[in-house]
Amino acid sequence: MDATQLLAQAAEAAADPAGLMPARQQMALSLGWHIILACFGVAFPAIIFVMHLRGIRKKDPVALGLAKRWGKVSAVLFAIGAVSGTVLSFEMGMLWPGLMGTFGDVLGLPFAFEGLAFFLEAIFLGIYLYGWGRMPQKLHLLMVVPMAITGIIGTYCVLAVNAWMNAPTGFDIVGGEVVNIEPWAVLFNQHVLLAFAHMWLAAYMVAGFSIAAVYAVGMLKGRRDRHHRLGFLVPFAFATIAAMAQPLAGHFLGHDLAERQPAKLAAFEFADETADGATPLTIGGIYIDGEVKWAIEIPYLSSVASLNSFTEPVPGLDQVAEEDLPPVNFTHYSFQTMIAIGFLLLGTVLLYWYMRWRRKTDLLDNKWFLRLMAATGALAVLAMEAGWIATEVGRQPWIVYGVMRTNEAAADHTGVLWLVYGGSVILYGGMTIGAIVVLRSMARRWRKGAADLPSPYGPQLAAEGPGELRDCADERDEPAAARGGSDTADAARGGKEAGR
Repeated sequence: MDATQLLAQAAEAAADPAGLMPARQQMALSLGWHIILACFGVAFPAIIFVMHLRGIRKKDPVALGLAKRWGKVSAVLFAIGAVSGTVLSFEMGMLWPGLMGTFGDVLGLPFAFEGLAFFLEAIFLGIYLYGWGRMPQKLHLLMVVPMAITGIIGTYCVLAVNAWMNAPTGFDIVGGEVVNIEPWAVLFNQHVLLAFAHMWLAAYMVAGFSIAAVYAVGMLKGRRDRHHRLGFLVPFAFATIAAMAQPLAGHFLGHDLAERQPAKLAAFEFADETADGATPLTIGGIYIDGEVKWAIEIPYLSSVASLNSFTEPVPGLDQVAEEDLPPVNFTHYSFQTMIAIGFLLLGTVLLYWYMRWRRKTDLLDNKWFLRLMAATGALAVLAMEAGWIATEVGRQPWIVYGVMRTNEAAADHTGVLWLVYGGSVILYGGMTIGAIVVLRSMARRWRKGAADLPSPYGPQLAAEGPGELRDCADERDEPAAARGGSDTADAARGGKEAGR
């Protein structure tokens, strides 16, 4: 790198606004934390629905008990997600005034729909929680459906904005002003469906593997009853379908990346220069001074995976202007982390179902398999986070690809933003600890036999009836007047009868 390039980089760094670094750190923390809870908001209702439906159809109290417990866990996660989601809504304007000031009218519609979906999901979640024993079984079950639909709609709206940032559409820029805005074009841009499919499947992998991991840990501790086996198998089945479909969705999502974002694809594949023929798949290595070193190469595979071709090369980083290069090493390793973990999880589910199909052995009796399953929840989260890092970092230096650079969108103040970042670290740390404490407390009381977790001011809860878990006040605890008389009057009448 010559002196001219060093001076150019120094000048570019000097031009960056003071708020760029804290804004990036804040968004990385907020989005990386919130997206985990969003996965449960998308996938958990469908898993609860299947478990609840099984309980009703088979008159299975174990399935009904699991559905009821999962509903309460979902409420805890939803409440925490509401806090982090609210923080994010303020951060968009505070951290990126250049983006929202310029394109606020373009992005307003999907954000409005996302907020509406959030409130509707909260309403039906409350109805579902309160409805145990108070609503007809089938009607109560149907309350889960709007929860699932609104979770999907909210996620779709957020993904529409992200897809728009990667492939902007629905507006014109005339004289430096954004005009001819088409809000619906943002919601239905040409890349959102595949982007949503990829994230939707990732949500089921995160939720499915995480829930299954909880019951795998229980089985490792000797709790091998039907409660734990059923609690493992239902979310594991969801995770299986998602893990099998995810490579296909990812392949189609990245198919046109060579035309849409060639710099990102080149960073994904570590293509330092455009080859004469097919580009090999590069594993490991490091990109230094425009060259990839110490990598393992597998011939043809990068072109086959990215372009469906045995002859066409992946456009290399040598065709990208220096100022338009993303952080190549970070992007590449994030992408390969996602791919590696994805295939590990795929292999895990295929192994389980193959052994179950052949009836050779029950892997739920195998401690090593259970140990692997106990780790799959964290692995699924790591793969999802790595995928988002690859997507967002690979788009740099653009916040709206080809239209607005990230340093043009950031605020020009820094002191307050670093204070906000410090406060966010404390907030998210506290919410993480609080969630763990609450969920562990719930699990501990459930293991001790508490069918319900009453509030200090709520009614006493009776035992569950067969085929349905019922939350109702014990008649013995009702005021005597509500039963048509008082205990004192009954005793007095009894005394008179005895006197006669």
